[in-house]
Amino acid sequence: MNRMILLRVIGICAAILLALHAAMAFYGDFVRPDFRASDLFSGEIPPEKAKLAAGGALASFSLDGDLLANYAAAKAADVLHRPAVDADGRASENKAAQAAVVSALKVSPIRPALWLTLGTLQAQAGEAATPAVKMSYLTGSVPIDVAFARVRTVTSGAAATDEEIKLLAQSDIRSALANRSRYEPLLIAAYVQATPQGKSLLLDTTKMTDPKFNEILRRY
Repeated sequence: MNRMILLRVIGICAAILLALHAAMAFYGDFVRPDFRASDLFSGEIPPEKAKLAAGGALASFSLDGDLLANYAAAKAADVLHRPAVDADGRASENKAAQAAVVSALKVSPIRPALWLTLGTLQAQAGEAATPAVKMSYLTGSVPIDVAFARVRTVTSGAAATDEEIKLLAQSDIRSALANRSRYEPLLIAAYVQATPQGKSLLLDTTKMTDPKFNEILRRY
């Protein structure tokens, strides 16, 4: 008799857990920000703060990799596109966004654009971004918009001093040069804002790939 009661209790608990899981999955699909890390680098507008807050409430205890990644990307975009007015507020928002990105990557690490998002936040905060940028190369391919954003991140910071990243970044630069009509002014802007090491990387790569564009860069 006691065994039957125990089995019934276990059955009821299992049913409750399954129902809760189903409800959370339904709610997650409803509040999940329709925003990916790659959207951050293609000019997409981040979700409204109300939807972002709803996604954050679920992300705080969810293990859904897509939900966590989308929420982290949306939060990072909100920080980068709608920064707080005061320096303390910007620093606090940046740390919170980094924490969301790290939480997502712990659950689902094979997300190159999200690794670049982390590196972008770290660079904005004046922190070392080289490890995160390197992971963005090592975890898979990215769309051209993300590749060019990575060029800007590499050439404007300390990542341009890392020999492995310099080799990997050459493919991003060549991809941008293959779409030169679209990216020429952006590559010039990246060169103007680059560190001395970043300028050297751009000049060395364009010299091999597009000598005419290399001559244009040398004018700046």
